Amino acid sequence: MFQQILKAPSPGKANGKRKGGIKVHTLINAADDVPLKISFTAASANDMPFLKEIHLEPGSFIVFDKGYVSYSEYERFGKEGVFFVTRQKKDARYIVTHSAPLSQESLDSGVLSDQYLTQGTRTQAEKIKLQVRLVTFYDKESDRTFEFLTNNFSLSPQDIANLYKKRWLIEILFKRIKQNFPLKYFLGDNQNAIKVQIWCVFIADLLIKLVQVQLKRKWAFSNLSSIIRLHLMSYLNLFNFLNDPEQLSVKYHSNNQLKIWGSENGFKT
Repeated sequence: MFQQILKAPSPGKANGKRKGGIKVHTLINAADDVPLKISFTAASANDMPFLKEIHLEPGSFIVFDKGYVSYSEYERFGKEGVFFVTRQKKDARYIVTHSAPLSQESLDSGVLSDQYLTQGTRTQAEKIKLQVRLVTFYDKESDRTFEFLTNNFSLSPQDIANLYKKRWLIEILFKRIKQNFPLKYFLGDNQNAIKVQIWCVFIADLLIKLVQVQLKRKWAFSNLSSIIRLHLMSYLNLFNFLNDPEQLSVKYHSNNQLKIWGSENGFKT
């Protein structure tokens, strides 16, 4: 799960000089690399309410960054049998109830500690005490230490750290979208126009991913996106062409009509 801020012209400013922002909250399935749920909020809005919209099957794992901090939602996940992995916030209040011994494998992978905590809030409006686990992990590549919070007590500490690394998939999703689709500039400056353009981009991304996974030939997403864009108005068998583009013949006739055909079924316009 992730939120991305996209800059867009503020309503009422046709010249686009004054900039606003919209947050795109996205839930993806790590196995499929496509969004399961998309929600929009203002850039200034708090991230936490999005967790209330998430309902998963018991036994599921959800990974999100520390911007989505809500102890009441953490508690709900536990009651529903859903496991979460997130980052510990700096000002968290907790009591260490137990420190688990670390295996040599855990130490070699970068795990520094594996602690069981009682963590929660002390406000009168919301008194919550969570039984959670804190895995402290040192990443050699970035030379940084991370604290991962989870309500799963059965996985090894290195598995918890590896699960959080899966969150990078959502960064790749937004990087792919920004590189291949026109979200730098918006065609309209009202809320509905901006949302429609973002939805069109996500739909286009999904359609191209569906084509990509069914092809026998390996294509980079950016190359595939460019080829489809160039031949959007061509009448041809898309899968035959993409699986064997070298067999495609293209000729311009004297009347400037474009004739396209290939080795199978006769492509033509």
